[in-house]
Amino acid sequence: MTLLGVDRKKAIYYVRRLREQDYVKTRKRPDQTRIYSISFENKLQGVSYYDIINRHSPVKISAPNISNVYGKHPTIEETIVFAIKTGSLRTILAALALFRKIENWSELYKLGKQNRLERQIGALYDLSRLIMRKVRRMPNRFRNNALPKKGPFEYTIPGLQSTDFKNIENVWKVHLPFNRKDLEDYR
Repeated sequence: MTLLGVDRKKAIYYVRRLREQDYVKTRKRPDQTRIYSISFENKLQGVSYYDIINRHSPVKISAPNISNVYGKHPTIEETIVFAIKTGSLRTILAALALFRKIENWSELYKLGKQNRLERQIGALYDLSRLIMRKVRRMPNRFRNNALPKKGPFEYTIPGLQSTDFKNIENVWKVHLPFNRKDLEDYR
């Protein structure tokens, strides 16, 4: 208000007019004060992968960097692949809830194949099916194509492996980064 040289009433009027034209995004701080973000990018209606993860997951994460996707709405399948590619333990943990919302398994397989993540996707799917209820079944075609024929173990996050989910790790030949204690938010 002091930068603009207007009183409180006029500032509220400006924010309201800008909000009507989609230039304002509002968020709250922990002390319940409002932060108004006024930008032309808000009008473009970009969506972040982290927004999609937070919308569907009981484990909330904050975005380390703001990277919005403009022009199209990212799918759940793209968001799962993005979460695995980040290599962040917290992001992958929050993305486990997205396996409930998968609609297009062929797109997920195609994206996983392009990024060489189909084994990690399969192992994380089996883990989410084990810890959550109401996870849709993976089609047999996806499972048969993604299961490893031979080859060494891979890591979802380099250097981390589970002590509790060895049977899933042996099936997919992928080291999972979570133990049972890490997954208590999904109970």
